[in-house]
Amino acid sequence: MKRLCVLVLTLSLASVASAQGILEGIGIDQKLNESVPLDLVFRDETGREVRLGDYFGEKPVVLSLVYFRCPMLCTLVGNGLVRGLRATAFDAGREFNVITVSFDPRDTPEKAAEMKRVYMNEYRRPGAEKGWHFLTGDAAAIEKLTEAVGFRYRYDAESGQFAHASGIMVVTPDGRLSHYFYGIEYGPRDLRLALIEAADRKIGSPADQLLLACFHYDPSSGKYSLAVMRIIRAGGVATLLVIGVAVVMMRRRERSGPLPSDAGL
Repeated sequence: MKRLCVLVLTLSLASVASAQGILEGIGIDQKLNESVPLDLVFRDETGREVRLGDYFGEKPVVLSLVYFRCPMLCTLVGNGLVRGLRATAFDAGREFNVITVSFDPRDTPEKAAEMKRVYMNEYRRPGAEKGWHFLTGDAAAIEKLTEAVGFRYRYDAESGQFAHASGIMVVTPDGRLSHYFYGIEYGPRDLRLALIEAADRKIGSPADQLLLACFHYDPSSGKYSLAVMRIIRAGGVATLLVIGVAVVMMRRRERSGPLPSDAGL
């Protein structure tokens, strides 16, 4: 029994050490305001050769990096993105575009087309197929893109899978990285505000502009949080305005003098 316990413990420690070795160097480094290389060439889900720049110029872009044969994590990222986007009033292809790029050079346009069918059925927005693109590419293009956006991953030959982090990025119409969101769940409010900011406030409602005045994007957490100081300042300004108006009205009344009484009539 003691030998069995020692064996189990040894194997467990070896597994932990192996996992730590695989995960070493894995992560996402924020490169805010840096440019995505729009001249990189990939293939879309139809097999057509495209440039990244073909999807930029007019709309902000949600960029996700996955690989299409991933057994679990990439699926969770994709499902979380669909849920977040479905809960916003913006539509892919109208207010923004989505680019899902495989970082596995073995993935094919046929596999990309299969993934697109799955996610279009989940997203269920008319015209989304024109605004959500699934791309594959060679190792050189993938390396340049992942390095540019700070996406660090590693291939594990023993399992035949990739070790990688989970997250998405929002990119401005001219190709600058503006927001990073981590994990597998992306809040609809965060996505909406990020798209509005990335679009230089050219989309969204007046209520959204008010929300942006009250919330600010925190790069360290990858979320929008309530900007308490902004609210306090706004409240202070509003108070001063009310006081100022009251003072002006009181002075006008003093200058106009007392109202004549009925006794003098």
